[in-house]
Amino acid sequence: MSHFILISVGSNIDKAANTDAGLNGIADAFENIQLSPVYESESVGFNGDTFFNLVVSAQTDVSIERVCEILKKIEDENGRIRGTQKFAPRTLDLDLLIFDEHVIDKPIILPREEILYNAFVLRPLADLVPQHIHPVVKKTYQTLWQQYDKKKQNLWVADYSWSKTQT
Repeated sequence: MSHFILISVGSNIDKAANTDAGLNGIADAFENIQLSPVYESESVGFNGDTFFNLVVSAQTDVSIERVCEILKKIEDENGRIRGTQKFAPRTLDLDLLIFDEHVIDKPIILPREEILYNAFVLRPLADLVPQHIHPVVKKTYQTLWQQYDKKKQNLWVADYSWSKTQT
């Protein structure tokens, strides 16, 4: 059975190369991927270099647990260092945002709560899947973005395009 997933992608260390690597890993692991525009945004929660952020939609036949394992493996293969600090620079951050319409709290919380609070997640979602409905608040991502307080976080379209590596 095919599942619809949405994944957030972020990087602020060698961000173009690491974003490329993350997207290549996602493209190798999942099917029918589509990309939102890539945005650049200021760091949230710490002082650091700006981030590239985007959202990827894909199809998969694997479980939520397996999707999470795959995303962690892609992060690890690209130098992700896991520590106790939630807000820190990172080579690659891949988060499962949505898995079909599941609303769960184990093995992870879905939908990801940051969808409603971070412009760098909500804006790409509104671009990529504007008419999809958030499974908890029951509003489209386009509506949620229209209602979002744009003064909370500054972001802009990044000067970036994906350079897919053929494998």
